[in-house]
Amino acid sequence: MEIIRIGSQPSAKGPADWFTGTVRIDPLFQPNESRRAGAATVTFEPGARTAWHTHPLGQTLIVTAGCGRAQREGGPVEEIRPGDVVWFPAGEKHWHGAAPTTAMTHIAIQEYLDGKVVDWMEKVSDDQYPKS
Repeated sequence: MEIIRIGSQPSAKGPADWFTGTVRIDPLFQPNESRRAGAATVTFEPGARTAWHTHPLGQTLIVTAGCGRAQREGGPVEEIRPGDVVWFPAGEKHWHGAAPTTAMTHIAIQEYLDGKVVDWMEKVSDDQYPKS
């Protein structure tokens, strides 16, 4: 059994190359010799969002607070709320973040493939991000 105590891992600011706006990442767990998944709690301030990206083995989001937005390439922008579980299949280009006037927190879970968890792409433009 392993217990990772709250506060034992430092919070990090979401890097400007990968996020628009203010984002805090709180690690939950990392892969190890018997677990290939990693997870973090990610908090987006109003209007904050990821850049477009893909995951080699997909990604699961569990919304825990606030109101957010998510979109897969070519699909509509979807509103996401606490209790919603969002799955992006392997290789699906997508973004996610907070609503324009409301913060959003989710748990992000993704598996590593050959040490890689994500491929970052271009930022979501202000024109692509819905204001309402």
